[in-house]
Amino acid sequence: MALHSRFLVRSAIQRLASRLLLKRGLNAHITDALRAVAGADNVSTSTGVREQHGKDESYYQCKPPDVVVWPQNVEQVSKLAAICYANSLPIIPYGTGTGMEGGVVALRGGVCFNLTKMNKILELNTVDFDVTVEPGVYRKTLNNYLRDYGLWFPVDPGADASLCGMAATRASGTNAVKYGTMKENVINLEVVLADGKILYTAGPKRRFRKSAAGYNLTNLFVGSEGTLGIITKAILRLHGMPESILSAVCTFPTVQAAVDCTVQILQYGIPIARIEFLDDVMMDMCNKHSNLNYAVSSTLFLEFHGTEKSLVEQIEATGSIVGHIGDGNFHCLLSIDPEDKDEKRRMKEFVDRLGRRALALHGTCTGEHGIGLGKQQLLTEEIGAVGMQVMREIKAVLDPKHIMNPGKILQSI
Repeated sequence: MALHSRFLVRSAIQRLASRLLLKRGLNAHITDALRAVAGADNVSTSTGVREQHGKDESYYQCKPPDVVVWPQNVEQVSKLAAICYANSLPIIPYGTGTGMEGGVVALRGGVCFNLTKMNKILELNTVDFDVTVEPGVYRKTLNNYLRDYGLWFPVDPGADASLCGMAATRASGTNAVKYGTMKENVINLEVVLADGKILYTAGPKRRFRKSAAGYNLTNLFVGSEGTLGIITKAILRLHGMPESILSAVCTFPTVQAAVDCTVQILQYGIPIARIEFLDDVMMDMCNKHSNLNYAVSSTLFLEFHGTEKSLVEQIEATGSIVGHIGDGNFHCLLSIDPEDKDEKRRMKEFVDRLGRRALALHGTCTGEHGIGLGKQQLLTEEIGAVGMQVMREIKAVLDPKHIMNPGKILQSI
């Protein structure tokens, strides 16, 4: 029997056993084992806590885990994962719950690992421009810590998300034009695998600027959305804080004119930090919401980073040329009633059409936020059958019982 077929049969049997166990509720033996590792105060089965951990900022319905645990260190994460693995219990890693694709929804119950109590900044290397953080360290907390050193971590998805959660979802944001996304700014990861083994994706404590050594395991886990392992430590690339920051707002008669200007700015090689585009409808909404008086027209918001002299040159070059559009992202804000099934259906149809339009232009169905629950079919269309088979086989090796955040990225099997 082929590897994929064996995996399907084995996974189906294990999931059935897991569901039968969860229908009866986690038995005292398992709950006691979790408490013995994390401490009684760091294990909760209360309805309110479980429901809090069963939903993110997406519209997907809350599906709570059966129990929530708060590990204090990687050794506890490893032992807790081993307990789950031995009992075929799903594992759902949880950072801040700010995801947009249902990544923390516990489709099959199981154990939610809330990693916020692992919140130490472990090591800062100001000469090599890198920092080591635990998963409970948030983006703003890190940048407040770095301010006195003249350094910062520029990946900004908008929300004050946890940094390891940002790695797990391959976060991007408004600064990606100049500084890149999480993919370009993660050097090494410590990951607890499904069975409790601890993996260092680039080797223990390695923090090199570049490497050509073997497969790129780090980028395998950046964007894995908790389906391959639990990220318990990240070594991140830092950048020098810019001496000066200037912003500009430019209006255009049409969307095409704004897009053409963006292309020209990038073609001229101007080292711009952010380029954000808002259409006339969004500008009108912003004016009404914040009592502003911007022109209701296609508008670019630009931000320049550098020395005072270099900023003058950048701005002069951009007046002469007269989303996160700078790195190709496209966002739509859709307001729906989650209880209205027809609205949800029409919204889903629109999102699918939008994703397929991006694919038709040789783009991707998701520039950030990941796949989660909502874009699994689009991922299949983007990657193709062979790519999806390879992904499934990778997951079968790293997560043979299919317990790591099941039902996310890969369609249910």
